[in-house]
Amino acid sequence: MDRVIIMGAAGRDFHNFNTYFRNNPAYKVVAFTATQIPDIEGRVYPPSLAGEGYPDGIPIYAEEELPELIKKFDVDQVVFAYSDVSYDYVMHKSALVNAAGADFRIMGPKTTMLKSKRKVVAVTAIRTGSGKSQTTRYVAKLLADAGKKVAVIRHPMPYGNLEEQVAMRFATYEDLDKYQCTIEEREEFEPHIDEGIVVYAGVDYELILRQAEEEADIILWDGGNNDIPFYASDVHIVIVDPHRAGHETSYYPGETNLRMADIAIINKVDSAKPAWVEAVRESVIHNNPRAKIILANSPITVEEPESVRGKKVLVVEDGPTLTHGGMAYGAGSIAAKNLGAAELIDPRPYAVGSIRGTFEKYDHLSNLLPAMGYGKTQVAELEETINRSPAEMVIIGTPIDLRRIMSIDKPAVRVRYDLEEAETPQLKQLLAELL
Repeated sequence: MDRVIIMGAAGRDFHNFNTYFRNNPAYKVVAFTATQIPDIEGRVYPPSLAGEGYPDGIPIYAEEELPELIKKFDVDQVVFAYSDVSYDYVMHKSALVNAAGADFRIMGPKTTMLKSKRKVVAVTAIRTGSGKSQTTRYVAKLLADAGKKVAVIRHPMPYGNLEEQVAMRFATYEDLDKYQCTIEEREEFEPHIDEGIVVYAGVDYELILRQAEEEADIILWDGGNNDIPFYASDVHIVIVDPHRAGHETSYYPGETNLRMADIAIINKVDSAKPAWVEAVRESVIHNNPRAKIILANSPITVEEPESVRGKKVLVVEDGPTLTHGGMAYGAGSIAAKNLGAAELIDPRPYAVGSIRGTFEKYDHLSNLLPAMGYGKTQVAELEETINRSPAEMVIIGTPIDLRRIMSIDKPAVRVRYDLEEAETPQLKQLLAELL
């Protein structure tokens, strides 16, 4: 029996365990390690989810302890199970694991993808922040307009009580409150709820799938953190970002998505240099010549745009786009500059608690504030950081209205961004043909 550690971030790691290792007599998973997400180490993957072979559950440690854990538990294999990381990063982890004596493993679709009795459309990306969420909303509308009952299943974000988050269904804002959703979760769920689309997420993605199949004609996989889909797909759409040309073949598992996809959407062509767009087009053709290519804009709209001109503004952007995604700007920053803001305030002198720590960890950030909110304490720290700033106007560039969950003591406007096909619309027809 091989002894295994799974390296993860409270998502792919649990899924790989559930689909392949749970009740598998050839393996014993002795630990998970955790990174990327604050405060998830020190917990236990509970016995009720781990199965009969794990009466005490499975401990979760900080990834920094990995070399010692390999020796302590006499580990044979370490499974790498998180995403949106450079190839350089992955191979450094491989070297660390091999040096400690264990095999380093990355699992693929054959061992981790589940099959549905419904048609499945998957939306993935080559990097976090490419525009996957707005594409998922666009695809959901196309399918709903075609008379299909759609259920969105979102990539996992179980940062609370795992036993309570096994299979969550979101149809109302009250459901978000019921499960104490983080800002990151609300950013992904609320826009679908606003359109009357039911969203599922959680920990056990086979249980989630079987529940969703009972109320939907089509399952729409809303992939997060540029992970590969958990479900075998009838149509696989990948979003490619020309603002990060070259990343589509240098980040894991973004290139996997690119090579698997039926349709590649090159997004943000309205704000990218033509040379960047052409570079990623050539990359798609080279790496996946069978993929249909669609060019798309990401138009930005702002409520009360005239109120921004001449103001000192604090821009609050989507958190994961800036942190995991590595971007130094987002839709809010673009809107502020286009609308003539006098100054983009540097929030770092006003940051408190874990928000200050976020700036220390992601030192490429300066004149914008990532909307971190992985719990009540961090939401309160984000609120205090905003209110401590000398901003005359707050630009909310997140997919949700932060004023719903905190009290901002200065004027604020929201930025919205959607997907718009840049040429003759093709996606509706392509979906019809492939489905």
